[in-house]
Amino acid sequence: MLRIHCPYCCEDRAEEEFVYAGEAGITRPLAPEQLDDAAWGDYLFFRTNPRGAHQEMWFHASGCRRYFKVLRDTVTYALAASCRMDESLPLPAVDVLP
Repeated sequence: MLRIHCPYCCEDRAEEEFVYAGEAGITRPLAPEQLDDAAWGDYLFFRTNPRGAHQEMWFHASGCRRYFKVLRDTVTYALAASCRMDESLPLPAVDVLP
């Protein structure tokens, strides 16, 4: 089981309290009406699936009920950092997550 640090509650809590909410850092197109169907579909449905460091969004469903960002290694499941939505996650060097 993962222990996830909620930056709002300032506590490490059990994974069962949280809901994975997708990839973090995806920017909505400024003029979606100007996109063709392929580009709009790409924005809506396609996400990266990296091996290693990955920025994710989580929701603290059984706690403060807020969204926040997590930097997690998809191979080891190690959590390197978490931050509020208005903050930036640190960018890890290649293969340095614990």
